[in-house]
Amino acid sequence: MQFPLLSSTFSEAAESKSSDEQTIRDLDTQWSKAAAAKDVDKTVSYYSDDTVVLPANAPIATTKEAVRKIWQDLLTSPGAAVSWTTTKVNVARSGEMAYCTGTYEITTNDASGKPVTDRGKYLEVWKKRGATWKCVADIWNSDLPASSSATTPTSSEAK
Repeated sequence: MQFPLLSSTFSEAAESKSSDEQTIRDLDTQWSKAAAAKDVDKTVSYYSDDTVVLPANAPIATTKEAVRKIWQDLLTSPGAAVSWTTTKVNVARSGEMAYCTGTYEITTNDASGKPVTDRGKYLEVWKKRGATWKCVADIWNSDLPASSSATTPTSSEAK
């Protein structure tokens, strides 16, 4: 016995999930490019109004103003270079939430003007509101040993 309507529904759900996964990947790539271009407004625009950002070595940010300050401080710091790459995207069956993980690289100048590079990983949680995806939670942390944290970017560190 065949159930064409049922298989059609599953096929459409799989296609929608695949489309949403690609959308998140594309958004994250565009977001990284905005940060690399040091465009603070565009970088902050990917966050929802009720976002929670948990930056490494810095207090939690729960307002757009606090998130803007994190990015403003980082992107205007001497020698700043920021990039990240998505490695995995998982969209919930409901199609309303997703998360992605990846790796980042941040370079800033230390107090003596010497470039210091940090590499690490991140986790973003995305929520679909209407037809638009926004990041509702963002956390990142370094892969460098804790003993080298004195030479890596700190309070202004961002993925």
